[in-house]
Amino acid sequence: MPESSSPSTSRRLLSLLTVLQSRRDWPATVLAGRLDVSERTIRRDVDRLRELGYEIDATRGPAGGYRLRAGAQLPPVAFGDEQAVAVAVALRLAASSGGPLAEAAEEALSVISRLLPAPLGRRAQRFAVEAVAPAGAVGVDPGVIGAIESAISDREEVRFDYGGAEGPVRVTEPHHLLWRSGRWYLLAFTADRDGWRVYRVDRMRLKTHRGRPFTPREVPGGDPVRYLEGRFRGGDDSGGWPCRGEIVVEASREELEPYVVDGTLSDAGGGRARVGLGSWSWGALAAECLRFDRPIADAHPAALRDALAEAARRAAAAAGA
Repeated sequence: MPESSSPSTSRRLLSLLTVLQSRRDWPATVLAGRLDVSERTIRRDVDRLRELGYEIDATRGPAGGYRLRAGAQLPPVAFGDEQAVAVAVALRLAASSGGPLAEAAEEALSVISRLLPAPLGRRAQRFAVEAVAPAGAVGVDPGVIGAIESAISDREEVRFDYGGAEGPVRVTEPHHLLWRSGRWYLLAFTADRDGWRVYRVDRMRLKTHRGRPFTPREVPGGDPVRYLEGRFRGGDDSGGWPCRGEIVVEASREELEPYVVDGTLSDAGGGRARVGLGSWSWGALAAECLRFDRPIADAHPAALRDALAEAARRAAAAAGA
């Protein structure tokens, strides 16, 4: 393969770096084919990247090649077009969270935006304009997020004060760091209470010294996200609502579909639809059933029918007054 057909050296080095960053191991023959150069050129370019501070190991064997490993310092990073936009969008979303984390994200986004080519910079700015902070978003110190993530990775207990209240230092086994509706939550197992707990990260004041190592446990139900949803709903570990029921609504399935986000829909015949809904109480579920502003029938179970009757009594009393 004639070397004269290859891109300029600088552009070729950036292309090689982008490819090396995308996965752990790259056979030399695959790299050469990917960049349309010879294996000799790949060897020479790898040596140039090493001189620039990138730690690249050579792998042996029939499919010998190269592996880019993390160094002690962060060298310049090369992104493809889609990767650059994805990073900019992620930073913009992080910037909408508020607090010190938002400030750090804004600074990082500013650095990335200045380095992006003009077309990519404009695309990133469009995404930045469209990002909206969730209602009730609470800022968190990025150092706290990093410390908790490190404890989860190292499988070590975290020690902290919670909510500014006086009392003994809390100790728990951190398992999952979750973001929901603008707030960060830690899902952890607390041994002295023999149970799983959910902590708001913005209320945690971490101690410098971490606790003992622990053996990871499986979250009830196996899904941390569904477990957290279940805790907020007051339901079981599956993430479902504690009160569930069904009604038949005098409207077609297609007509109701935009309004049944967290529920089930099926045809009931005669232009009607059967709707399955859930809520934290039977009274709240009755209110959910009445929000469609259409005649409803065939409500079950009995607890839902009782709640609907109670809602009807209250509505009649309010109307009479």
